[in-house]
Amino acid sequence: MIKKKSCYLCPKDKNIMKRVRVRFAPSPTGPLHMGGVRTALYNYLFAKQHHGDFILRIEDTDSQRYVAGAEEYIIESLRWCGIFPNEGVLENGEMAVEPSPNHPHAPYRQSQRKSLYRAYAQQLVAQGDAYYAFDSAESLEALRQSAESKGEAFVYGPTSRATLDNSLAMEPHEVAKRLEEERWVIRFKIPQDHEVVFQDLIRGEIKVQSNTLDDKVLWKSIDGLPTYHLANVVDDHLMEISHVIRGEEWLPSLPLHILLYRAFQWQDTQPLFAHLSLLLKPDGKGKLSKRDGDRLGFPVFPLEWKSPEGVSKGYREEGYFPDAFVNMLALMGWNPGTEQELISLDELTHLFSLERVVKSGARFNLEKAHWFNQQYLRTKENTQLAQEFAQLLTEAGITFDPSKLLPIVELIKERALFVKDFIDLSDYFFTAPTQYDEKLLAKHWKEDMPQKMVAVKNFLFNIEPFTAEMIEHPLAQFIQASEWGMGGVMNALRLCIVGAAKGPGMAAIMSVIGKEETLRRIERML
Repeated sequence: MIKKKSCYLCPKDKNIMKRVRVRFAPSPTGPLHMGGVRTALYNYLFAKQHHGDFILRIEDTDSQRYVAGAEEYIIESLRWCGIFPNEGVLENGEMAVEPSPNHPHAPYRQSQRKSLYRAYAQQLVAQGDAYYAFDSAESLEALRQSAESKGEAFVYGPTSRATLDNSLAMEPHEVAKRLEEERWVIRFKIPQDHEVVFQDLIRGEIKVQSNTLDDKVLWKSIDGLPTYHLANVVDDHLMEISHVIRGEEWLPSLPLHILLYRAFQWQDTQPLFAHLSLLLKPDGKGKLSKRDGDRLGFPVFPLEWKSPEGVSKGYREEGYFPDAFVNMLALMGWNPGTEQELISLDELTHLFSLERVVKSGARFNLEKAHWFNQQYLRTKENTQLAQEFAQLLTEAGITFDPSKLLPIVELIKERALFVKDFIDLSDYFFTAPTQYDEKLLAKHWKEDMPQKMVAVKNFLFNIEPFTAEMIEHPLAQFIQASEWGMGGVMNALRLCIVGAAKGPGMAAIMSVIGKEETLRRIERML
């Protein structure tokens, strides 16, 4: 028996409970935008919270815009984020193509389901809710230009279709002849003078006058494929989708989709709808795009994307942790109702609710993205970070002692935003300085400093074992007993060891590089 939490009330019959089933249905027309990842995440969280099903469906009916490799990119992006569909994708990342107990509604690529759609399109024609249209692209473009010249917008719909080249005013034999000889489309017949009223779980009640709507194309003879509108509605019905959670760019299409459900008499199983707000540019003015990322130097895609036009940055390749990326995305348009900002994926599945998704757009903040990654970096095990650091050092051709990586990571991780920052933050651990900060030299390397450094060197020579604990307080006591200024001597010592005013405490640095190297670096300055 399904728990009540895993169900929702059917909109037409409050006594019928339906299992929660949601889908993420991207088109393989290019890389997955971070806004698309957020849509997938919210669907995933909603399904997990209600013990329901999260389905990945590939909507590849737009053959003209299909991009090779995009589907694989989508699947890999979701896997990197820890978003695993429980229906639609097999363990090896491939899409299920045959029905099975775990994938009962396969196939999940619309191009592999095309035999289903034409029957539904023809059903609408037969019952008078759709019609054949033969208008050429050139004639429609001429009508658009004519309308624009008058300051109007051309709408192929209730008020214009009677004058256009379609089957509504043709004899059946003429329609049959033209279907054989010409290219054609099937258009949905929007009812005239009708008010379409529907509910959105985020935006509330919405009303639209039907005369403002287009008779959208549902089927194209040129490629034998349905358009998004028909395939989307048919698949959501056949896959028993309970909630459609998608971006607000699809809100203008919702009146058509509502009318399609009514035309098919599927109102009782019609899903509930929730349209998410846009991710906005850093200045809040307009939708966040690839151009913004290229211009301002940050990624808008989860993974790197290579195309003939060039390489677009990815969060993974830029060094972001997937859990930090997911945490950041979750809070761009939703909040838990508390001040908590660091929320794991498991916690999100318990805290998430559509009621707390905001209507307004969410502005991208690069500094906040950095902050999230820094916070997650600090929680990572040093052994994991040391392994990643070792790989970076190897790739950079830097020789290192593996036994020293753990203490180095412990010392520098609080100062880093990314693991890739470790090299710049720790170069002095691996190589003695060859250049010295001029300002530091002028300020702290006075005439008597070489003599003081000789004394410090001799003092350090006698410390055993050469650990931070054995160095720090005895060295401070030695400087105080010598009646030298603590700041001046320690900064001069840092200059000898590091070459610049950076890094953690000197005792910790010297203990890592060892006594022999410490004394050698001081000697080089004398």
